[in-house]
Amino acid sequence: MKVEQFVMAYGVEQDRLRALLPEGFESLRPVLRINGEIREGNPESVYIELNTAVEACGKRGWLNIGCWDSGSSELCWQRKGKSVTFKMPFLTITYTGVGVEGGCPAEKDNDGCFFFGERLTLRPPEQIEEKKEFCDCTFAWKFAEGGAHGASIGKTLPAVSSAPKTHYAKQEFSVSNAAAIPCEQVLGAYVVRFER
Repeated sequence: MKVEQFVMAYGVEQDRLRALLPEGFESLRPVLRINGEIREGNPESVYIELNTAVEACGKRGWLNIGCWDSGSSELCWQRKGKSVTFKMPFLTITYTGVGVEGGCPAEKDNDGCFFFGERLTLRPPEQIEEKKEFCDCTFAWKFAEGGAHGASIGKTLPAVSSAPKTHYAKQEFSVSNAAAIPCEQVLGAYVVRFER
């Protein structure tokens, strides 16, 4: 199956992330990541997920906060020129290819993605050899007024961990609570096209 995968990361206050994480998970970087996929097929399908960088069980990777697919949610997409927009009632995100190829440093520190279900599972990272095309990106969460939103500034920025400074009351580990953490800056985005 041919896949077009869109990835965007944005910086947030790390102490707010720490207040969301379930017991046993440590925040590695002050970042939330939105991935989108357009999957070839009959019918074509679309998938979106929200993750954050963590360490748990001796592994470093991403913790899935939420995921949606076009078969079970109000998820659609639209292509206009070099731009692809994913839309759900609570999220709009647009990726626009800029024609420059490169890589993603965060992929070097990745044992996979943790998913909650009947039990916690760690899915190993997918090995993708194809080149990535950098993108400009805009996004807005719409669970409530003032949800996180932002736009890229034309370059990739690092996400550096910081020591705890502010103690926040523990919050439920949920997409809506993660989406309420303000975006400090879109750190980078890319698209990669490959065969799965």
